[in-house]
Parts: sequence; C-alpha cells; structure tokens
Amino acid sequence: MRAKFAVLLACLVQPCLAAVDDAALVLQAQTDGPLQATHPNARHYGAPWVWVGVKSQTLRLLDDWGRIQKEFTVSTAKNGVGETSGSYQTPRGWHAVCEKLGAGAEANTIIFRRQVTPWKYTPELHVQYPNKDWILTRILWLCGQEPGLNQGGNVDSYDRAIYIHGAGDHVPWGRPSSLGCVRMKNRDVIELFDAVPNGTDVWIDENS
Repeated sequence: MRAKFAVLLACLVQPCLAAVDDAALVLQAQTDGPLQATHPNARHYGAPWVWVGVKSQTLRLLDDWGRIQKEFTVSTAKNGVGETSGSYQTPRGWHAVCEKLGAGAEANTIIFRRQVTPWKYTPELHVQYPNKDWILTRILWLCGQEPGLNQGGNVDSYDRAIYIHGAGDHVPWGRPSSLGCVRMKNRDVIELFDAVPNGTDVWIDENS
C-alpha cells in the first residue's frame, strides 16, 4: 500500500517539479550575460529619444527605457559644431523633430527646397555637381529646445534648416562632411523616419 502511495505521489509531484525546472531555465536565459546599459531621456524622462554623437559620428535610437534599439553611422558638419547662422556647423544640445518630409518617396529621390521632386540622385549626377549638398529620400526637420543655444535669434536651428536627411553614396560615412545637417544613408533614414514621430527629442552631443 505504501509503495502504491509513493508511486502516486511521485506522479502528482513530478509535473510540478518539471514546471519549476522550466521556470528556472527561462529565468537563467533572461539573466545570462551582461545587462544592457540604459540611457534615459534627460529631457522628458520615460520617452523614446534620438542621440546623435558628433565624436563617434553615430545616431542612436533609444526606447522609453533608454535602451539602444538601433545605431547608425552618420556624417555631421565638416566645419564642426556651432549654432550661429551661416556657420555651416552642426548645432549642439536638445532638439525635437518638428516636421517630417518625404513620406513614401523612393530611396535616392531628390528633395529640393523641401519639395519631393521626380528626380533621382545618381553617382553620375554627383560627378556633374560635386559640391552639391544633396538632400535625398527623407527629411526630419529639427527645432531647438534651448533658448539662446539653438532656439531664437541667429542660433535658431529651425530657421537654419537643420535636418536629419538622406544622402548619396559619395558621402564619407563616419567622418564630418555636411554643411550643418546630420546625413544618413538612405535606407537608414527611411528606417528612422518610420520609427520616430514628430515631437521626438533629439540630443546632439559633441562629446560622445
């Protein structure tokens, strides 16, 4: 009788033990390896944001926990950082995406004076106009959030038409080369455009 009871008890307990083992395996899978660093939005805590590193020539897309979801290689201004109108420098500090232009346009579509054109960028076209700062595919138009630094007067990023925008294959990615904007590869700017709504905070950081 005791032997039968022991067998019955084992049959009842075994599924529970198996469930505990499965839970332990799941917990181990979640905690194996180093924890991902977080960089919460210092402007609006708990909101997704974009972090542009001038030193590293990168653009990072972060979620609401401050975890890096994507990292792209970019090209900022060849004249370095600065906010003054006419300097052709990339402005520093906190910005926001104020307008998005070019939705649905094919990669390499030329955007001229903020209008989507029927024309496409080609390497041959660049050879004809080597000094042209081609604005392609998508525009995320930035406005400054810091009065006196990048908002108002002759330091206003929006009035300076500071964009995150697509650019051609001639761009030396990972090196400063633009006239002030943040240049991205066309496929990358499409991905960013689709992921980032108007109002998203953008921090342009000269030291990262």
